[in-house]
Amino acid sequence: MSIIICLFQRNRMKIKNIISYPVWIGSRNQLLVKIETDNGLEGWGESGFSSRELGVSGIVQHYKNLLIGKNPFEIGKIWQRLYRSQYFEGGRTITAAISAIDLALYDIKGKALNVPVYELLGGKQRNLVPTFATTSAPPGPEMIKQAKELIKSGWHAFRLSLSQTGGDKEYESIYSKKFGLKPGESNIFEPRESLNNTAKWIIQARKELGSEVVLGVDLHHRFSVAEAASFCNKLPQGTLDFLEEPIRDESPSAYKALRKITNIPFAIGEEFASKWQFVPYIEDDITQFARIDICNVGGITESMKVAGWCESHYIDMMPHNPLGPICTAASVHFGASVPNFAWLETRESAAENAGFTNDKIIKSSHNMENAMYVVSNEPGLGVSVNEDYLKNSKFKQWDPPQLERNDGSVTNW
Repeated sequence: MSIIICLFQRNRMKIKNIISYPVWIGSRNQLLVKIETDNGLEGWGESGFSSRELGVSGIVQHYKNLLIGKNPFEIGKIWQRLYRSQYFEGGRTITAAISAIDLALYDIKGKALNVPVYELLGGKQRNLVPTFATTSAPPGPEMIKQAKELIKSGWHAFRLSLSQTGGDKEYESIYSKKFGLKPGESNIFEPRESLNNTAKWIIQARKELGSEVVLGVDLHHRFSVAEAASFCNKLPQGTLDFLEEPIRDESPSAYKALRKITNIPFAIGEEFASKWQFVPYIEDDITQFARIDICNVGGITESMKVAGWCESHYIDMMPHNPLGPICTAASVHFGASVPNFAWLETRESAAENAGFTNDKIIKSSHNMENAMYVVSNEPGLGVSVNEDYLKNSKFKQWDPPQLERNDGSVTNW
């Protein structure tokens, strides 16, 4: 009887409304998207285009008329319709909006069928989704102390800190007060100073932490090919297990050049906004870990395609997850469903608390135990949202640090 009811729901259910909430939660804005159906079911999604939430919200509004009246079970068809609905396909703003909508549709479908989302993706391949953490102290003794605390708390893979100033006393974190810059103010970032200090303390960390722990560092695409190569050459063999986003991604040939210079595995992909951007990095074996962002690349629909493609090249998934509980929940279902999985990023650990999670606003059924998420069996994504809080919350204008070099030229954050 329940199967008959589900089939009836599938054939009769229609999308009634879509609402976006760009609101400040913790230390940054989050763009949450709600899809309502005519039978009372609702689904929630999240966009990952941080600091440009209003732009993504505008795209969601553009898509509203295309979505109303559609069958929410037709997730793949809706994805294609939204992506092809404008003459100019693609781009981060568009796919960030599609990502949020895609997640919300999976949430609805899981609830309608009374199954967790991972059942819609082929079922669980693991009960626990391992994570990696990140130190928040600047490169130095405190960073190494935090790393040791992470090991005691169950983490066996984590990123060490990148030097912001070239000194040992300051580290720019994603929830730093320095994010609140006034107009005309800027942070100074000198790549050579940063890489020298970062390399020095990473070498020391490896000596103190031993060879069994997995160590990486996120260079946050702040370096040129020559600078990134210089950084790698300063590290003894075996110091790092992965190097994340050393340079910008617009030129795959530049990454090819860097790949020839160093043997440190690369973790690339958090900036990619489609499966097509992954093409050269997978087909030419440039990256060894795929840092896919489920809230930017096009949602679960695109992520599963990229994961299968990566599997054929023996590349493990290592999802980018610097957002809220909805992104985390979707990434947990994704991580539970694919065979080629390394770690999911977490920003809530013994070493940092980015403030992205608040159970009074969004409650997740996926709990962390010993540095791994226990995959929830609740229907849909397994999250509940306090919509009243969102309705009474506001968007805060925020931009990332606008970095400059000592000579006044602009450089990457």
